[in-house]
Amino acid sequence: MPSSLISAENLTVEYAVGSRVIQAASDVTLKIAPGEIVGIVGESGSGKSTLCAALIRALPPYTRISGKVDFAGQDLYALSSSELRALRRRDIAMVPQNPMTSLDPLFTIGNQMDEVISTRISASQDRRLSAVDLLRRVHMTAPEMRIGQYPHELSGGMKQRVLIAIATASSPKLILADEPTSALDATIQEEILVLFDEIREKTGCAVVIVSHDLGAIKRVCDRTIIMYAGRIVEDGRTGDVFSNPRHPYTRALLGSLPRIVDDHVVISSIGGQVPDLSKLGAGCAFAERCPDAMDICRVQRPPAVSVAPSHSAACWAIGPALQEAAQ
Repeated sequence: MPSSLISAENLTVEYAVGSRVIQAASDVTLKIAPGEIVGIVGESGSGKSTLCAALIRALPPYTRISGKVDFAGQDLYALSSSELRALRRRDIAMVPQNPMTSLDPLFTIGNQMDEVISTRISASQDRRLSAVDLLRRVHMTAPEMRIGQYPHELSGGMKQRVLIAIATASSPKLILADEPTSALDATIQEEILVLFDEIREKTGCAVVIVSHDLGAIKRVCDRTIIMYAGRIVEDGRTGDVFSNPRHPYTRALLGSLPRIVDDHVVISSIGGQVPDLSKLGAGCAFAERCPDAMDICRVQRPPAVSVAPSHSAACWAIGPALQEAAQ
């Protein structure tokens, strides 16, 4: 893999809720290369959004965090508040989850874009031209008119384009998109996904897309990370993960996609329940739902082992994992 833009090593995130401690992300290790589009997939509550927030140090101050996050050679959690703000303003951007509520209804689109653009352009006329240009880049119709409109005058897809335009205003090295297509219809979803690919091609920035939509991830991402109960269970090139899934949870997710069998649409569900993140045992979190679970799965957490170049999975059913445990 090329040198990483951002990496996490043994990253763990815990929330204290009353007397309970919820481990939302557990011992996560990953690397994201410059210019790479990475998809993070899993059921609701799997820790996808928490991981993204942890990668850019955007979690609440009461969160318990251990491990290390490195961004372009800097320890993110060792930076001062002013250094962190400067880094976010310059190199990191995030596209929020819900375009319907992420824009301020009291200000025009131009006003809200101007707040970001003003950090690098001083002349008001130049800022207006920059805003129009950014909207044009994300294929917004009539951008000169849109900057004078309010959010309620735009469709959901238009609002999402505005948020992406704002995210790209500072030419960041990393864009994090949290469920960027969840509130949009299928046609607009495809257009937004293609847009992220275009931005990557034009700017060379890395993009992380959080989603539970496997189809969306397959269409646009170079690499796919599968999360379950706050843990990464599989990580590999998207084509390899979809064509040769090695973790039982990945296979179950892919099996839950609708398919046509004898002129009927068949949808398979994953049996059992997602575990309580405050009561995770020492073993594999998926063990109680896994049809291939062995005794060791319930008492010892499997390590991530390489199953192919740039493809790893954490499962005891994979030969090298059992060999490692025996040593």
